[in-house]
Amino acid sequence: MKEPRVPIAKEGYPFIVFAALLALVLAILGHDRSSFSALVLTAFVMNFFRDPERTPNEDPASLISPADGKVIIVEKVFDERFLMAEAIKVSIFMNIFDVHVNRVPVTGQVEKVIYKAGSFYSADTQRSSLENESCAMIMTIEGGRRLAVVQIAGLIARRIVCWAGGGDKLQKGERFGLIRFGSRVDLFLPLDTKLQVKVGEKVRAGETLLGYLALK
Repeated sequence: MKEPRVPIAKEGYPFIVFAALLALVLAILGHDRSSFSALVLTAFVMNFFRDPERTPNEDPASLISPADGKVIIVEKVFDERFLMAEAIKVSIFMNIFDVHVNRVPVTGQVEKVIYKAGSFYSADTQRSSLENESCAMIMTIEGGRRLAVVQIAGLIARRIVCWAGGGDKLQKGERFGLIRFGSRVDLFLPLDTKLQVKVGEKVRAGETLLGYLALK
């Protein structure tokens, strides 16, 4: 499994280079205002693809956030797509100013990764959870418990990147993917998970404690 170890996710390099070269060309041609706009664009893209280091909670039962953003849904559902069981669903919305590198919420093994092509509705709507392009990572954790981490594309997001694959053993806080330009991550958790967050709270990938899993 690939894991970037630099402040900028490598998926952002082509966009940063393009914006910077555009700014340079416009400056050489004497288009000062356009060149300045291109520089602002370069700074925005660099900020979007930033990849800061994070320190996860060491408690093996602790569940940490897989994404930066705001919690928009906490509810009990029947997950008929991934776990085929009742689960607690936690949805985190990432706007264009949040870090978009996603991290593993708890140590475990990837059972399978399911990619689904789809639409690009705004990621903060219920419709996006069902109809948008998505990539679900099903994990088995200590005691044979199962959970799903689902990356969902947003209104202007056009690519989901997942570096994990079936059989991978992942550590809590490890980077496993990113979504470009506005998106969402849904978690489907065991019903006995003791959540510590609620709707409206801001969270940080790899650091914010979402709750505790009842490991058996």
